[in-house]
Amino acid sequence: MSTCPQCGASVAANAHNCPQCGADVIFHYVPHPRIAKRKEHAPFKRRDLLPSDGAIQRFNAFLAVKITSAVGTMWCAYLFAGLALVSLPEAIRGGTAPLIAWIAQTFLQLVLLSIIIVGQKVDGVASDKRAVETYNDAEAVLHEAMQIQAHLAAQDKVLTDLIGEVRARKIS
Repeated sequence: MSTCPQCGASVAANAHNCPQCGADVIFHYVPHPRIAKRKEHAPFKRRDLLPSDGAIQRFNAFLAVKITSAVGTMWCAYLFAGLALVSLPEAIRGGTAPLIAWIAQTFLQLVLLSIIIVGQKVDGVASDKRAVETYNDAEAVLHEAMQIQAHLAAQDKVLTDLIGEVRARKIS
């Protein structure tokens, strides 16, 4: 539904004249369906995407987030490095092959696991912030576009009035 530039009455999408005042309607504004949909909720947060369909799924997600939060700290990486270093002397005594296996299987996997999780958390926070900023930017652009629509509607009203005056002068 559009509105009449003259009186503001609702005008059907296929109408060329206002049913109330008879003014010509030259444009029908049709808002994009996303405009109504975006009003339903703000941008999604990580917590919005957690499972909510059953107690077991909620518990599993809760436990996974807690474990990931605990393991994904630099303090945990330091703890894992210390734990791995306990077996280093034995790996050195074993020769080249056990030392390489210790580096690859024990140290790198154990310590890098926590460091990678820390990096992913930092990236995730940055990504979430970018998503919110993008949403806010889109919201601002949409607001500006709506202001333009309102301005154009006001200009339509002025032009319609002027055209009416010119027609009235021609008739008289």
